[in-house]
Amino acid sequence: MRVVIVGAGAMGCLFGFLLHKAGKEVCFLEKHPVLVKHIKENGIHVEGISGEHHIFPPITSEAKEITRADLILIFVKAFDTYQAILSAKPLVGQESVVLTLQNGIGNVEEIVKVVDQKRTIAGTTAHGATVLGLGHIRHAGTGETVIGELDGNKTPRLEKVKTFLESAGIKVQLTQDVIGLLWSKLLINVGINPLTGITGLRNGELLDYEETRAIMHRAVNEAKVVADRKGICLIYPNHLQKVETVCQATAQNISSMLQDIRNKKKTEIDFICGAILREGKKFGLDLPINQALTHLIHLLENLGQNI
Repeated sequence: MRVVIVGAGAMGCLFGFLLHKAGKEVCFLEKHPVLVKHIKENGIHVEGISGEHHIFPPITSEAKEITRADLILIFVKAFDTYQAILSAKPLVGQESVVLTLQNGIGNVEEIVKVVDQKRTIAGTTAHGATVLGLGHIRHAGTGETVIGELDGNKTPRLEKVKTFLESAGIKVQLTQDVIGLLWSKLLINVGINPLTGITGLRNGELLDYEETRAIMHRAVNEAKVVADRKGICLIYPNHLQKVETVCQATAQNISSMLQDIRNKKKTEIDFICGAILREGKKFGLDLPINQALTHLIHLLENLGQNI
């Protein structure tokens, strides 16, 4: 199975490394020419819980330079999803599968605007990675990857993807409720990402302060109200306990949103708290904590761009 990873950021590089290390055929499709040039010349450097490694996978910014793709992994930021899948569309053949493991809500909807829904599967991953420089990442946390068909069916191709990823040491579970899965991950992102981005704290440190813990709980409870109104069944019996468990399990992780703020980049806040606000608006819900977190992250984005 030939894999094309779209996006050579933290998670793209991590999964590319794990697959490459296992002897899989991996190629990167990356839009930023500086990053493409750097990886071509210097490779991808990985450190952290997987040890220290240096790999030189093929990478290009042109899909026409890639002969085929059996599995296309989307690892770009949510606001880049539509352009990313558009650039990868020439690689989608009759037997190709597109898998998104991105943060936030809305990625699936952007993908199926370009690629047939029948070619698309979705999921989440508990792996964590931090960008240390161009093509240089730290593997900061590990955990299960969960995937499912959009229609909830357990299909032979889903089993094939599971077996393939597991052969590279990536633990995978299957779900028949991928929407519930994505929303459950969204609640975790709501509780952790904006607060780390605003405070500069690592994930585990959010539990060390009464103030951050209180805001986390209120933000996640607001998101739970929206999920309930939409009739979404979350996969965790206690949503607040799950968020705190993730904080503990990824205690030393620097969230992707905090990484973006530090690097003066655009964040995914509009697909995390912003998604809660958009969905809540349909029901006339007042969601002051998610609104405040969204405003504060946008403020930090603007301040970063102006410094």
